[in-house]
Amino acid sequence: MNMKALPLVSVIVPCYNHQDYVSDAINSILKQTYSNIELIVLDDGSTDNSPAVLAELSEKHGFYYEHQQNIGLNGTLNKGLSLAKGQYICPFASDDVMFLDRIEKQVALLESRPDVAVCAGNMIAISETGEIASGLKIRPAREVGFDDLFWKNIPGPAAPTTMIRSTVLDEVGHYDPDIRIEDLYMWLKITHAGHKIYILNDLLAYYRQHSGNLHSNYKSMFENELRIIGSYASHPKYNEVKKRLLISTFVKTANRDKQFAKELLSQISFFDAPLKVSKGVVRLIAG
Repeated sequence: MNMKALPLVSVIVPCYNHQDYVSDAINSILKQTYSNIELIVLDDGSTDNSPAVLAELSEKHGFYYEHQQNIGLNGTLNKGLSLAKGQYICPFASDDVMFLDRIEKQVALLESRPDVAVCAGNMIAISETGEIASGLKIRPAREVGFDDLFWKNIPGPAAPTTMIRSTVLDEVGHYDPDIRIEDLYMWLKITHAGHKIYILNDLLAYYRQHSGNLHSNYKSMFENELRIIGSYASHPKYNEVKKRLLISTFVKTANRDKQFAKELLSQISFFDAPLKVSKGVVRLIAG
C-alpha cells in the first residue's frame, strides 16, 4: 500500500452511559498503527459521567466530539455518517476495544479487493473488567452473501470488527432508526443489493459483555430480528428462516426468560424440529 496516499477511514463512536469503558475504546482507536483516521464521537444523551470523560479526551487529542439529546443508536450512527468524510467507515461501540493493527489490516484487504463492500474479522469476548470472558474461537476467513446470512446460517460479520465502503452506504441507504439490531439489518441490506462481505481470520476487536448489552434482552432481540427478516418475506426460504428463529429463540430463553419462552412455544410445531423443541421443553420444566 502506498503510505503517501492512505485512504481516510472514519471511525464513528456512539456513546451512551459507558463512562467505565469509553476511555479504553477511544484510546484503542487513537493508538492504531494506521494513521489516516477521522474519529467522530457522539454522546447520545448519557446520564452518567461519559460526557465529561469524552470532553476531556477530545480536548487532549483533538477528535470531533458532540454531546446531543438522546435520539437512539441508529439515529446517532446516521448523524455520524452525515459528518464522515472517509472512504471507509467503521461504526464502533464505546464499550469495545480495537486491536491496534485492526484498521491497517482491513484497509489493506479493501484496497486489494474492490469487489468487497464490507470487511470484518474475529473478536474476543471480555468481561466488564477486561478479563477474557469465553473460550477463544477463531473462525476461518470466508466470503458471505445474502443467502449465506439469511438462510444458510453461515456466521456473518462480528459488529465490533466491521469496516464498510462509504459508497456502498450511500447506495443502499443508512440505518433505520426503528430497528435496534443495526448490524444484521445493514448486512442483509448490503448483500441483498449484490455486494460481498469478506471476513478475515484475524482477531480485530474485544467485545465487552455486560448487563447493558442489548443481547441480554431476548424479547427485544427476537422482535427486531423478526421485523428484519420480514423485509424479505418474498424469499422462498422465508418461512423456514422464521421457524428457525422461533425455535432457536425458544431454546435459548427456556431457562432464562420462562414467560417469553412459553409465548414462543405456543407458536411452534413440535414436528418442525423435535430434538430442539424437546431440549427447550426440558429446560423450561427443569428451570
